Amino acid sequence: MLFRLDINALRAFAVIAVVLFHFNESWLPGGFAGVDVFFVISGFLMTGIIITGIEKNNFSILEFYVARANRIIPPLAFMCLLLSLFGFFYLTPNDFATLGKHIASSITFLSNIVYWRESGYFDAASHEKWLLHTWSLSVEWQFYIIYPLILVALKKLLSLSTIKKVIVGATIFSFIFSIFATYKWPSASYFLLPTRAWEMMIGGVAFIYPIKLRNEIGKYLSYIGLALIFLSYVFISKNDMWPGYLALIPVLGTFLVIQANQVSSRINNNFVIQNIGKWSYSIYLWHWPLVVPFYYFAVGEDYVYVGLFMSVLLGYLSFKYIERFKFRKDFCNLRQITKFKPGYFALLTGLIGVTVFAFEGLKERYQLEPALEALKPHLVMPMRDNGYCFYSFHNTGNSISENIGTDCYLGADKSSDTPIVSTLLFGDSYAGHNEPFWDEIFKFRQESFQSISTNWCIASFSNNYTGPISSHSYQQCLLNRKYLHENMHKYKNIIFAGAWGGALEQNQLDDFKAVAKKAAEMDINIIIMAAPISYKQNPLKLFWVDVYAKVGFELQNVLTNDTLTAQANHELAILAKEYSNVKFLYRDYLFNDDNTFDVNGISVPYSLDRAHISLLGSKKSAEYFMSQEVFPEIMMSID
Repeated sequence: MLFRLDINALRAFAVIAVVLFHFNESWLPGGFAGVDVFFVISGFLMTGIIITGIEKNNFSILEFYVARANRIIPPLAFMCLLLSLFGFFYLTPNDFATLGKHIASSITFLSNIVYWRESGYFDAASHEKWLLHTWSLSVEWQFYIIYPLILVALKKLLSLSTIKKVIVGATIFSFIFSIFATYKWPSASYFLLPTRAWEMMIGGVAFIYPIKLRNEIGKYLSYIGLALIFLSYVFISKNDMWPGYLALIPVLGTFLVIQANQVSSRINNNFVIQNIGKWSYSIYLWHWPLVVPFYYFAVGEDYVYVGLFMSVLLGYLSFKYIERFKFRKDFCNLRQITKFKPGYFALLTGLIGVTVFAFEGLKERYQLEPALEALKPHLVMPMRDNGYCFYSFHNTGNSISENIGTDCYLGADKSSDTPIVSTLLFGDSYAGHNEPFWDEIFKFRQESFQSISTNWCIASFSNNYTGPISSHSYQQCLLNRKYLHENMHKYKNIIFAGAWGGALEQNQLDDFKAVAKKAAEMDINIIIMAAPISYKQNPLKLFWVDVYAKVGFELQNVLTNDTLTAQANHELAILAKEYSNVKFLYRDYLFNDDNTFDVNGISVPYSLDRAHISLLGSKKSAEYFMSQEVFPEIMMSID
């Protein structure tokens, strides 16, 4: 196949979009769709190689694999090796162990499966995973493994023209399945091959059924395709379900540009775009490890521009000195594969990753003071397995059950056969992280309370949900809400806590306000807890990084992401003023001004993960609240 300037330009536009999105998503909210453009291009090129080889009866699966590995593995292995060296000196043992696992899964092209099982692509925690971006390489490699095997097998049974029709049919089927699966299993659909295969196969369709167009028509078709791609970058965001039917926009745009075959134009035939296209794979590899320090080390926002420059520079160097290196690819049989050098790079990198993971991040590098070591078990999320009621479905062992999910008590008596209590704590994981807070207070009062909390489940009488409806927690939430609706009248006091900023962002804060108003009108005493500060960077992570690597952590330098949360808190404070029996617990009642608490002279952030507070932080928050002048007045409002 001849080198096509238009396809190389598409690579440039795709990598620019992805890089800009990752460094600052507000610049290009749909920039992540650049990966979908890459998938279509890969499908077009790979189908061309395979089908052309099959037509000429000289296609070698072994040679195909070796050629792909020669290009993909050396730059990836080199980056992983440098990351492992960096991690040895600067990452905490837990994070270094995680990096080891991710290195091993990336070099074996299984990282998409690992990341799917860990969290969603857009989750805050994902910003601390140094190799998150390799999920797309794993998807492509899995496609490279399976696709030629299927086509070669089909050639033994079907004619080439029939095989082409099978590819079209498989593309349509995979697209329909992707739409269905994106709504039912959003995280799996984002990461896994079955819901991404159609994007690569539609590139194959572009190769096997090329459209011959007059130059003028081709030019306009190319413009339409580019417009669709750029529209997806601008108007789609991470809040949209992806890669469902919306992914058709950038995918179809790429398909049209390829079909238009406008090899040279003002848009794509220029020095900058063509070189970025050539360096795109290496730029893609290096940009994400340059994004992560922004969150991991709390560097300033100006770092973004340094990161952008370094992404291009390292991408260029990787392309020139590693990616362009010519490795042997003419292996006649499997015995000669012992001379396949990139295979050894992959083996060495994988062994390093496995070793780091198996030895728990080589934790012997550091010796913590006893006081710091003792902190670790308490800087976690309160859960069922550490003595609290939060019914989290991140724990796969939990089952959907109204009885189990609602029958949990804290305070003076935690036994499940506690006599009817007068106080209920209800909400999502923010109610869960406040369980130690109320546990301390109710022990002080020698009373008990009931707590009902599960993931993303703010109090509501609707079926609206701030989390993915594919999660089992959604069904549990509906049961929790049903219980609240049917039993609200039984309680004298109800405490509500929630991720109010997220509810406001998804237009669900009014759902909670309706519940609070109804409870207040039933003469139930209501306490609404302010959501804590939301951070862009993880304070607790930075605390531990400072403990191990001595980077000079200062909480006041950590960037916040608090606009929506603060606004939602303000709206609920106004709501509370409308009723004499509704109290709002402001942040000032709950946390020190510097948002840290002291343990044996050590300043520890309340925050657990940018948003929630830790188990110990929750207890310390209770201590702080009980020392405030407003404490007796507020608690007198609870019967």
